[in-house]
Amino acid sequence: MILGSGRVGSRVAAALDTSHEVTVIDRDPSAFARLPNDFRGRVVRGHGIDYDVLRSAGVADCDIFLALTNHDDRNLTAGQVARQLGARKVVVRVYDPVRGDIYAPMGLYTICPTTDGAQRLFDMIVREEKGA
Repeated sequence: MILGSGRVGSRVAAALDTSHEVTVIDRDPSAFARLPNDFRGRVVRGHGIDYDVLRSAGVADCDIFLALTNHDDRNLTAGQVARQLGARKVVVRVYDPVRGDIYAPMGLYTICPTTDGAQRLFDMIVREEKGA
């Protein structure tokens, strides 16, 4: 189950759709246009922090819930709700590294593009300096 059909969410959904049952939730119906025409998964229009939306989408039965909107607060809240409703694994994209560190011990896996991007740039620079 993926919350957010933006650039990242729709890309992940398309990649998983070939071998997994995928449900994508987004509050903006036009966001689903980012999904490929042959997308076989389910789309649900609604707010990902809404208990009823997540319940009706089947979050209690999902193996993994990915919160991939552009809003840290929304992702973290949705992740907590999904966890509470029974999602087995919850991964949350969080741009603020401090928030990521705070929520990780609460059972949410956090992905921080800010930290990951900075680390990748650092690695590229260091590798280049070493002549690799």
